Amino acid sequence: MTDTIKTLSRLGVHIPEILLPGPEAALNKWAVVACDQYTSEREYWKEVEAIAAGTPSTLNIVFPEVYLEDGDGEKRISGINSTMKSYLDQGVLSALDKCFILVDRKTSHAPSRKGLMLALDLECYDYNKGSDALIRATEGTVLDRLPPRIKIRQNAPIELPHIMVLIDDPHKTVIEPLAEKCTQLEKLYDFELMMNGGHIKGYKVSEEADLASVASALDRLAQQDIFRSKYNIDASRALLLFAVGDGNHSLASAKGHWENLKKSLTPGQLENHPARYALVELVNVHDDGLVFEPIHRVLFNVEPQELINEFQAFYQKADRCCSGNTAHTFSYVTDKGEGTVSIANPASNLEVGTLQVFLDSYMKEHPQVKIDYIHGEEVVRKLGSQQGNMGIFLPSMNKTDLFKTVILDGALPRKTFSMGEAEEKRFYLECRRIE
Repeated sequence: MTDTIKTLSRLGVHIPEILLPGPEAALNKWAVVACDQYTSEREYWKEVEAIAAGTPSTLNIVFPEVYLEDGDGEKRISGINSTMKSYLDQGVLSALDKCFILVDRKTSHAPSRKGLMLALDLECYDYNKGSDALIRATEGTVLDRLPPRIKIRQNAPIELPHIMVLIDDPHKTVIEPLAEKCTQLEKLYDFELMMNGGHIKGYKVSEEADLASVASALDRLAQQDIFRSKYNIDASRALLLFAVGDGNHSLASAKGHWENLKKSLTPGQLENHPARYALVELVNVHDDGLVFEPIHRVLFNVEPQELINEFQAFYQKADRCCSGNTAHTFSYVTDKGEGTVSIANPASNLEVGTLQVFLDSYMKEHPQVKIDYIHGEEVVRKLGSQQGNMGIFLPSMNKTDLFKTVILDGALPRKTFSMGEAEEKRFYLECRRIE
């Protein structure tokens, strides 16, 4: 077992002590979707509140982003931390022996998506542009989104993740062998998720042979010759083993909290402090149940025709055009109907890059314009067709290109892709102590 732990540690992996609700808990009320979903749909979260009322729920220990601008952030954060402590004190959460958890998630769009709950070493993670860390962001990190999230974490006794981290394992050697023997593993949970979230099962992975199998398979993915051959790259490229697919800002907040905390720790505490690690769900990018969906944009308080004119003018300037790239065409919806706009000389290879660079500039010049990032086309049409709004649709990207793109080009423009629709996102379920 010592060799397995050493191998995992070298790869930035930690075997965590996971907390789960006791057998008397109503798990269908306990588990709620990631806090950064349905950020323009208060009615969704009101319905969640009604479902979870009067019973322990992760709704009471997260901060749904739909409420971020309500002006009661301090009160909410205080309540979150207080409720976390009460859930621990009252025995709502119980600790498992050190283990991984094999997750099997059925959604409205996929019959099965496999994952593995484990902890990653934040010392091996860097979200900054140009990072060559073992664990990297796939999309740009918005730094001003981190302080409120770090503030929640700094006094929190536990963490509960909606983070999904990807591995590029085309031969399916890490997670899939565990899934094939799931009937031999202890089942920890098996229930229907609320609000069309699908069904989820979890199995305890604690036998030494199974942990060793995961360590060995990850170690093979991390071998330099295999890494270079897979992507046809030279030795100058640093190894990328884990790519953050969902929840990058949450993982970045965990990193920020750890960087703040470790300034006051002794060398011994640095080595073993629980806040050094973050609980995540590991998913193979080649899993058949993992689908990359585009993330569309909805603008509020905007004059659509003015935006279209400025969009086209923006890329007519010599310092922003690149005649070698194929024209990018975007569909949009407003209260006057649907249409398209084409950019003849885009500077980016990806449509999302072309659009986001312009929107960042446009919104600086038009501070009254607000933006939301939406996963489903139906919601974009609903919101975009309202007066004063505009919805812009984006195409999806090929998920098998993700790792090589990040290795060669660095992090993609933020909100480039979504791993599934909103209801397919990770639901808060497992927890872990961080103090």
